[in-house]
Amino acid sequence: MSYQGLLAKVALPYAEALLESAKDLNLIEKTNQDLSLISDILLKSTDLKLFLENPLITTKAKKNVLNQLLLNQINSSVLKFLFVLVDRRRIPLLNVIIEKYLDLVYELDSVIIAKVLTAKTFTEEQQYNLIDKIKKITSSKQVKLDIQIDTSLIGGFTVKIGSKIIDTSLSGKLKQIAFYLSTS
Repeated sequence: MSYQGLLAKVALPYAEALLESAKDLNLIEKTNQDLSLISDILLKSTDLKLFLENPLITTKAKKNVLNQLLLNQINSSVLKFLFVLVDRRRIPLLNVIIEKYLDLVYELDSVIIAKVLTAKTFTEEQQYNLIDKIKKITSSKQVKLDIQIDTSLIGGFTVKIGSKIIDTSLSGKLKQIAFYLSTS
C-alpha cells in the first residue's frame, strides 16, 4: 500500500465521524465553510502548519493556538474536532481528513468531482461548458471542478473523474504520437 493510500485509510474514519457529527447537528454547510476556511489558513501559513505538525510542541500549546486563531470564526463542534485530532496526534493529517470529508459530502449530495489540470486558467464560460459536458458524460446532476494549473501540459487540459482520465493536452498528444512512432 502506498503512503498516500495509508494516509487516506487513517483519515477516513475521522472524516466519517466529522460528517456524522455535522449531520446530527444539521451543520453540514457550516462545517464545509469552516473546513474551507481552515484549509485556506493552512495553505497560506506554512508556519502554522509546521507548528501543528511538530511532535515536540505540547498538545496544550497547539490547542491554545487553534483556540485563539479560530474561536469566533468556526463552529464549536469543528473546533472540538480539531482538539481531538491534536489529542490523538492526528493533526498532521488534517488536510487529508478535510479532503476525505469533502469527498464524503459530495458523495452524499451526488456531486461528481472532476480534477482538471490545465496549462492556463479557464474563463467562466469554459468552466461552464466543461461542467455541462461532464454532466452529459457522467449523467450526474452536479459537477464540481477542482482546477489546478500545470504548465508542463504545454496547452490543453486533462480531466480525471474517478479512475477515468480524458487527456486533451498537447503534451499528451505528443506522447501518443511518440508511442505510435516507436511501435511502428
